[in-house]
Amino acid sequence: MESSEFRWGGVAYRAVRSKLTHKFEEIISMENLCLAWEEFIRDKRGKKDVQDFAHNLSDEIFKLHEDLLMGVYLHGPYKHFRINDPKPRDIHKALVRDRLLHHAIHRQLYPFYARVFIADSFSCQSGKGLHRAINRFRNMGQKESLNQTRTCWVLKCDIRKYFASVDHATLLAILKDRIDDTRITGLLQSIISSFESAPGKGIPLGNLTSQLFANIYLHEFDVFVKHRLKVKWFVRYADDFLLLSHDRDALVQLLPLMSQFLLDRLALVIHPHKIVLQTLASGADFLGWIQFPHQRVLRTKTKQRMFSRVKNHPTQETLKSYLGLLSHGNGFCLQTQIINEHWLRS
Repeated sequence: MESSEFRWGGVAYRAVRSKLTHKFEEIISMENLCLAWEEFIRDKRGKKDVQDFAHNLSDEIFKLHEDLLMGVYLHGPYKHFRINDPKPRDIHKALVRDRLLHHAIHRQLYPFYARVFIADSFSCQSGKGLHRAINRFRNMGQKESLNQTRTCWVLKCDIRKYFASVDHATLLAILKDRIDDTRITGLLQSIISSFESAPGKGIPLGNLTSQLFANIYLHEFDVFVKHRLKVKWFVRYADDFLLLSHDRDALVQLLPLMSQFLLDRLALVIHPHKIVLQTLASGADFLGWIQFPHQRVLRTKTKQRMFSRVKNHPTQETLKSYLGLLSHGNGFCLQTQIINEHWLRS
């Protein structure tokens, strides 16, 4: 355990940080690369680039291991494409060789950082996820409202263009706070610098390491909110976060403090048009659902997208996917409608 220091608002803060004990050799070992391949290839066996790589798998893995060991590894280019999920997103897909390395790194680093992250951070973590975030939010609302005997206010915020705004130098400095092995940080730097949305900015949607980097980067904000601002009820999923309190004025006063910290420490900006302060009783829009004290209903846009998908792709897989989604809320009537729509279209 070692301490690190940063300054915010003219005040020096010292934090005790646990250190990664894994060595560079463990990350690049043939054993770790082979195990990473087994994880990577799941659901990808039909992809041509994966099949081409697998054709000479032993040679490819050995060559990757040798390049890493000799310090001559260079990250390859990305293939760009767009998806609608639900809004348009730019995806950058790395070469199979590089994606295999991303998995190998994730296998070694994620278990360490998973112990570091706060309990109420839910995105891209084993055993957590979207539905657990929603349930945790409901549980917080019940406790803060004293089972709906007092008004509970919800402050919801969103970080503008989060993945495109991550600062490379700041991310690397945060990683170095916990990783002393310069070969590991050098390897991470080569992955970080392999992509830019602007000079020195951005991590690509599509990299497994980007999911980990995104959580590591915003963990600084999580700690600030929980331990410096002493916020009791706080939940974050990716770049969406919520604060709950019976004191509306307290939430209003916290907003500029959080905004300033994000800007000064992480070079991030809260989206000015996605700041919502409302009562829980009026329905809080969070992760595709409108959350009420005693129920949750699907967001209108999500319903429209769901019926459009079933209409255009009336497969059993689509139907099962949406029936599973609706099982997490008050969606009995919608389940009936979606089954009827599927039967009609198929």
